[in-house]
Amino acid sequence: MEALSLLLSRRSLPKLMEPAPQDDALDNILRAGLRAPDHAALAPWRFIVSHGEGLQKLADILVEAAKADGADDATIERAGKAPFRAPMVITVVAKVTEHEKVPVIEQHLSAGCAVQAMQMAAVAQGFSGYWRTGKWAYHPVVREALGVQGEDLIAGFLYLGTPGCREAKVQERDLKQFVEYL
Repeated sequence: MEALSLLLSRRSLPKLMEPAPQDDALDNILRAGLRAPDHAALAPWRFIVSHGEGLQKLADILVEAAKADGADDATIERAGKAPFRAPMVITVVAKVTEHEKVPVIEQHLSAGCAVQAMQMAAVAQGFSGYWRTGKWAYHPVVREALGVQGEDLIAGFLYLGTPGCREAKVQERDLKQFVEYL
């Protein structure tokens, strides 16, 4: 897929099924994340791939977090099902390094750019995905279980798989509503 076409037609597809990216396709996705803007070459990212049994491990972490909140049974059940919305979930962590010229926010934004690049790399190879955060990304139980400490941040959960539905047409936005010139 041509790069500009990919970027101008980007959208999230909510229905994903097997197969998930594997081998070279997965390596390409992860390498695309490593190409995110990176002031001072800090490499402020960590990627945690959950696939197969890893999805159950992630589900167990989310269930533990829901139980820690005293959630009702329905919420606990939804937490346990969340990772199974797709055959693969990549948790993207902004791994912060203290640096006099690179503020924490830049490192967080870099991890966000990594998520975007990874999603685009998936689509370019015939897969699809969507980026979610939600309350679990900020939950102390989830953070601890995934080794997210201090100013580190879960930038998102990137759900990946093969499209399981047709893309709906995305409405074009009027540039005039979003752009100003000085």
